[in-house]
Amino acid sequence: MTPPTDSLPHAPLRRVVVTGIGAVTPVGLDVESSWRAVVEGRSGIGPVTLVPVDHLPVRIAGEVKDFDPKRYMEAKEARRADRFAQFAVAAAREAVAHACLVIDGENANDVGVVIGSGAGGIQTYTDNQHAMDQRGAGRLNPLMIPMITADSASVQVSIQTGAHGVTFGVAAACSTGNDAIAQAYFALQRGDATAMITGGAEAAVTHLGLVGFSQLRALSRRNDEPELASRPFDRDRDGFVLSEGAGILVLEELESALARGAQPLAEILSCAATSDAVHLTDPDREAVQASRAIALALAKAGIEAGDLSYINAHATSTSIGDVSEVRALKRALGEAAYGIPVSSTKSVTGHLLGAAGAVEAIWCLCAMRDGLVPPTINLENPDPECDLDFVPGRARPVPVDVALSAAFAFGGHNSMLVLRRWGA
Repeated sequence: MTPPTDSLPHAPLRRVVVTGIGAVTPVGLDVESSWRAVVEGRSGIGPVTLVPVDHLPVRIAGEVKDFDPKRYMEAKEARRADRFAQFAVAAAREAVAHACLVIDGENANDVGVVIGSGAGGIQTYTDNQHAMDQRGAGRLNPLMIPMITADSASVQVSIQTGAHGVTFGVAAACSTGNDAIAQAYFALQRGDATAMITGGAEAAVTHLGLVGFSQLRALSRRNDEPELASRPFDRDRDGFVLSEGAGILVLEELESALARGAQPLAEILSCAATSDAVHLTDPDREAVQASRAIALALAKAGIEAGDLSYINAHATSTSIGDVSEVRALKRALGEAAYGIPVSSTKSVTGHLLGAAGAVEAIWCLCAMRDGLVPPTINLENPDPECDLDFVPGRARPVPVDVALSAAFAFGGHNSMLVLRRWGA
């Protein structure tokens, strides 16, 4: 007779480490150039050039500059991929190379891909809608459907790298990057794979993206001072700056990574997520579920609030969101919140939507490696309700052993990652 499931012994969950990172951002086409700009506080925000915007109320964004997908893909394959998927392939190639992970017949079945996007192939969608409206249905790209889906970045990375393991996409608005990493982490913990290529990618700097967020009154209209537009926690903030790019991490099961001679960058201690369940766009102003997500992440990691060395805040530069996040941190961490450096790197990069969490997890890893906490720029007149240590203006030397990367999103998503420097 088969014993009941709950009486069967449970295999211990596997430990998960980060072995490679890759990024494409408004301040660089790889991790190192991007990180230098973040640390130096060099803004990536400027006038929009990808689409005509003279008639729009918002004319600034964080665009990826000088990106040529043919550096990372064959021209034919690049034409079959939306810009967000092209970013994902570029960042994935960097991350896989950084991890020194060779994907071949020996391990391909055990390497999976989980990459998320909030908007998916929005440019492909709008281009094809326009083509159909102007010239008829026969002008639609026959590959439009697989190009616009949120999982197409994962599919393209799987094709380009030869990874045959579990592969899917994740969509959770602006917490997508964290949630994709969490799903990859869980797959490795369970033993569904030995390595996962994961993160987020976004390319929503389009007419539809700019107008849609503008209609929500979510975007900064500081068109004449783009470099000053993203100003988290500042009293004079007037909205976030829409940006694009990708952040990709290679996660591996610890024993497998060590067996092949990989050098871990950090261990993922925990992932936790909750839902406000109150509004389509506004966060719960009391931050009950946001603070619970933080507390859950710490509890699952087995650490106390005082063990945190650094927090990369989600803080997008919106009036409600920044205050709500500060309340969540205070509620979850208590008095310890005042002694932990907290910064919003969106002040430099703008808001990469579904890619933000993954990119910001990478900044946490770089902060651990370099012992350097990135600054929050443009924080000139702090909001009285935002009174934590936001590392204003300049990067700060700080030994970073344990970091919290926070992500929040429209729809009430709250998603946390806790990472520990390898060897700490």
